[in-house]
Amino acid sequence: MIDLYYWTTPNGHKVTIFLEEAQLNYDLKLVNIGKGEQFDPKFLKISPNNRIPAIVDHSPTDEGEPISIFESGAILFYLAKKIGQFLPTDIRVEMEVMQWLFWQMGGLGPMLGQNHHFNQYAPEKIPYAINRYVKETERLYGVLDEQLKDKEYIAQNYSIADMAVYPWIVPHQRQQQNLADFPNLKRWFETVKNRPAVQKAYEIAKNLNTEATITEESKKILFGQGRR
Repeated sequence: MIDLYYWTTPNGHKVTIFLEEAQLNYDLKLVNIGKGEQFDPKFLKISPNNRIPAIVDHSPTDEGEPISIFESGAILFYLAKKIGQFLPTDIRVEMEVMQWLFWQMGGLGPMLGQNHHFNQYAPEKIPYAINRYVKETERLYGVLDEQLKDKEYIAQNYSIADMAVYPWIVPHQRQQQNLADFPNLKRWFETVKNRPAVQKAYEIAKNLNTEATITEESKKILFGQGRR
């Protein structure tokens, strides 16, 4: 059994997609980030960066004590290694998958997160910041579109790279992007969207998230934290 500490964000969706694709047994542990539950000391022992998702695997392959993992990319890598799926064993293809996984973690996610922040949540509209992150989003979409011009999936076969990237493309309209401008990306997006496990993962989220995460009070929790 795997405990998944989760909220309905793009990074959270990555892991439910994997678990549904792999048909692994898991128990959802909801962490309402709008209420500050990510700062609970018990959760911090699992995820010291106070971010979801995180997992605890009660049946690791070494048959030892339960293992806890934070950071969505590390979770995807760990789970793929655990079950021997969605990460190729051929070193060249494996490195292609890992490069795009790191691309998502280090570039696509952070830049699109800033796009969301300055477009949707910032208390004042700052044209320079909005333009900077909308244009960077457009650039990154273009990089992905070029990668997909002769591939069904990002790194040949369906992999953890696709699972990591897809949830960040779902809110493309909020990011001020038109998928019609990126035909290869659009074709890939529809392919992933129609996978039964992906649909199941988003149905779970739809049924769970019954209240708005972003309110004036939750903004103070989500965007106002320094070290203490």
